[in-house]
Amino acid sequence: MTVREQIRVMIVDDHAIVRDGLKEVLEQAGDMEVVGQAVDGVEALEVALDVAPDVVVMDLIMPNKDGVEACSEIMAALPETRVLVLTASTADEAIMNALAAGATGYLQKYSGREDLLLAVRDAAAGRSQIPVDMVRRALESVRDAPARSGESPSSLLTARERDVLRLFAKGNSYAQVAGIIGNSPITVRNTIYRIEQKLGLTTKQEIVVWAVRHGLLDDDEPA
Repeated sequence: MTVREQIRVMIVDDHAIVRDGLKEVLEQAGDMEVVGQAVDGVEALEVALDVAPDVVVMDLIMPNKDGVEACSEIMAALPETRVLVLTASTADEAIMNALAAGATGYLQKYSGREDLLLAVRDAAAGRSQIPVDMVRRALESVRDAPARSGESPSSLLTARERDVLRLFAKGNSYAQVAGIIGNSPITVRNTIYRIEQKLGLTTKQEIVVWAVRHGLLDDDEPA
């Protein structure tokens, strides 16, 4: 993206007043254009496929299909699109949801105008806005829980699968993991699905918890 191009933003929230407020703030910035809006996760994928935005500002909690599932679907269909999760929740669980969705950014709804604009610009540039300390705090909450399986990670997962899981559990999106290991985001997504099947888990949150419990992050520097 050149500096002269506007950032094409799509807004997804089930409250019209929130969408209107976000649209006004974003378009007043001068370097952003709102190219689409959606009221839930189902409509989000349809609109995203139609307008191919640079950044999707996505609420997490919505009817019909939530932001986590919609984010994953948009990333799979449009790997160049970045998703900025916007939520009213202050719980660490929200961080886990954003992590599981593969979002590039995470922002709470009480954040100010400049925080929002910075987060959108960073997302468009591919820079993560999920605070590492918050990711770590969420993960640390499960570190002391008993491991689900007595088997070691090396006996269950290949070296490449362990690398992908380690990077994902550190808060990287599919696209970011792909950039680090030299694969496509879809390949990374498929690897995560394969890991779920091997471990008998059903959600992205569960495999992140598994990684923490089995010490895959113990020797890592902060992401």
